[in-house]
Amino acid sequence: MGLAEDFVALMGYIADAFMILVVLDIALILALMFMERCDPRSFIAWIIVLLFVPPVGIILYLYMGRAIYWHTGAYNDPAFWKSEIEGSREYLEKDIADSRIYSDSLKIARVLTNAGACTYTRNNTVSVYTDGTELRDALFESLRSAEKSVLIEYYIIRDDKDGNDLMDILTEKVKKGVEVRLMTDGFGIKKGPKNAIKKFKAAGGRYAVFHYWLRLFLSPKKSHRNHRKIAIIDGQIAFCGGFNIGDEYRGEGPLGHWRDASVSVRGEGVIPMFMNFSEDWKYTTKKDLGDPGRYLDPGIRENPGGDRMQVVSGGPDTMPNNQVPMQYLAMIQNARERLFITTPYLIPDESTKTALIYAAASGVDVRILIPDKKDHIFMYWNNLTFANELMKGGVKVYRYHDGFIHEKAIVSDDRCCSVGSANLDYRSLTLNFETNVVLYSERLASQLADQFLEDLEKSSRYSCEEFDKRTRMMKVRMAVSRLVWMLA
Repeated sequence: MGLAEDFVALMGYIADAFMILVVLDIALILALMFMERCDPRSFIAWIIVLLFVPPVGIILYLYMGRAIYWHTGAYNDPAFWKSEIEGSREYLEKDIADSRIYSDSLKIARVLTNAGACTYTRNNTVSVYTDGTELRDALFESLRSAEKSVLIEYYIIRDDKDGNDLMDILTEKVKKGVEVRLMTDGFGIKKGPKNAIKKFKAAGGRYAVFHYWLRLFLSPKKSHRNHRKIAIIDGQIAFCGGFNIGDEYRGEGPLGHWRDASVSVRGEGVIPMFMNFSEDWKYTTKKDLGDPGRYLDPGIRENPGGDRMQVVSGGPDTMPNNQVPMQYLAMIQNARERLFITTPYLIPDESTKTALIYAAASGVDVRILIPDKKDHIFMYWNNLTFANELMKGGVKVYRYHDGFIHEKAIVSDDRCCSVGSANLDYRSLTLNFETNVVLYSERLASQLADQFLEDLEKSSRYSCEEFDKRTRMMKVRMAVSRLVWMLA
């Protein structure tokens, strides 16, 4: 009887301990979700996980959930940046008041400026690259000609020919006295050119890892990646967009032909990109870059180009007023005739999805181009799920067959377009640090629209009827993919 009583007592203690764990689990998750203003869909998904695995729910949340951020205040010369922002507002209002320049697209610029996006600039010469080889050649040529400074941050640099060629160029520049600062994302650089980076550092190059993943193994910040692709050379020219560095991005990878888009900018538009890099560098290293004049060529203000543009950056540090989803909403809502969207990942939040359906219902020609190849299995099945929801609302969705399309571009009517790093998915709209370039230019909008229509010739239109013919296994894959997405 003594052993039986001891066993019953032990079970009671275990049950009490289990209940305490459950209560603590629930309390901690609810507190974290309240503090972080968690999306209701994620909230429900996490509650489901909690019900099935309550003892480890808080550990899972700490590993996979969201983190709290504070703005780094990295602009080390507040007077300089205040002057830039005020001057930007003056430029914009003058353009809006000028009937020769004004177009509905400038309403987008005003929305984004008031929302806190980077400066609106006028004196720029912008080139769009939709081919990986052309982009690599232009970037590498600019890097080889650098004389003073190179500031570069990329999500992925592959350990292949292009990745090592980049590092060789940067290392050679350091040896010649050029100040070179390289920043990569901890997750994106895992399979990067480690030996070449060591040589770069040994030569005197300055290297920083944004969210080094081993140090954040059980931190939710591991889910928050620096997905930006920015390079600034001598403060004269900047590159930004969707291309990473590697042979794959020139079509020499398992997915074959690679379609993407990036831009180069000469002119005042270099300044807000420098602002981005400056903030990311301070967040990562806890050190200021110093006087902006060391990195910005004063001649950029005299660029004769007339391309108007705005740099839009967002991330978990800007929540709940992330400018990237606000940019996408503004471009969708402002469209009157056509809206062309290219994205590898089509997982919009509710507001974006509703805006797309509303635009289609109002008579706007809304077309979305997504890949027909899988680079991330969960994203592929989610693409099809959300495509079906949008198609029911009148949106036209096409699947690209000529390799893989990784481009993140939007054309809204005839005078506004966007190229950048942000996908139309929950990760880019909420979790990642992203940068887009919004271009207020009929020439550039026409160029991107022509490219979109050319891509449609290598695509096929998807339909609700095709979606309804899914096999049972496809339905299971879509259900699992949706749950994984909801936990993000």
